[in-house]
Amino acid sequence: VGITAAMPGGTGMDIFGRRFPKRTFDVGIAEQHAVTFAAGMACEGLKPFCCIYSTFMQRGYDQVMHDVVLQNLPVRMILDRAGLVGNDGPTHHGTFDLAYMGCLPGLVIMAPSDEVELRNMITTAAGIDDSPSVVRYPRGTGYGAEVLQDLFGYNLEDGEVPAKGMAVPIGKGRIIRRIGGHGTDPHKSTRGSTRKDRVAILSFGTRLSESLKAANELEALDPALGVTVADARFMKPLDTVLIKKLAADHSVLVTVEEGSIGGFGDHVLHYLTAEGVLDSGDVKVRNM
Repeated sequence: VGITAAMPGGTGMDIFGRRFPKRTFDVGIAEQHAVTFAAGMACEGLKPFCCIYSTFMQRGYDQVMHDVVLQNLPVRMILDRAGLVGNDGPTHHGTFDLAYMGCLPGLVIMAPSDEVELRNMITTAAGIDDSPSVVRYPRGTGYGAEVLQDLFGYNLEDGEVPAKGMAVPIGKGRIIRRIGGHGTDPHKSTRGSTRKDRVAILSFGTRLSESLKAANELEALDPALGVTVADARFMKPLDTVLIKKLAADHSVLVTVEEGSIGGFGDHVLHYLTAEGVLDSGDVKVRNM
């Protein structure tokens, strides 16, 4: 079931509504009602997708906490316009959702890096029936098959973006670029031969493309430098195995996200400090 609050065109709910008119509800400019409406549906065994712009979900925050999170209901909160939005203006910047959602218990929070991952994460959210979940994605268009293959290193069947998504393991990130770039065997590369010459970029969400471009530019400037790029995929639960390995193998770890203080980078830092990973001083961590 799809629910939105006067945002059918922006969220794409109008497309769903044309195909499934009896399963689509636009409650008007009433985000609080949209969230509670979704919670009620979840109580009755339906699969509600509550599609609201990131910035306007702030209006329904009390309902998210009391009607969804405290009851651990499987409401799927789909946050459009997450991050900076360009011409939509400052009222529509979705910069705070990671901070205000991240502090709530029991939520699964994920952010796709591209159109393939968006399909995958919507499919993943559809299969989560034991907790509430959040998918945040930006305003804009997809990259297209050529960029996904050349920059991201995707091996697309027939060179086409897949039409359907596949569920991804919850709380598991992925390495997108190893030292030397796509097609390079990192074990044979002369780059990053010592830890001090190795840098890791851990991206969450839409800035993965810029992270990959930055890695290419950095390696072009220094033949000794080796840059690894990882896609966290999830802020909650964090892939602590991936984070710990990146911190152990590199001298610098940079987290990248499109949001305010208190978001993904702070969750990573909280984990690293709680585990004592930074005590030795062998790795420097910076948030962007």
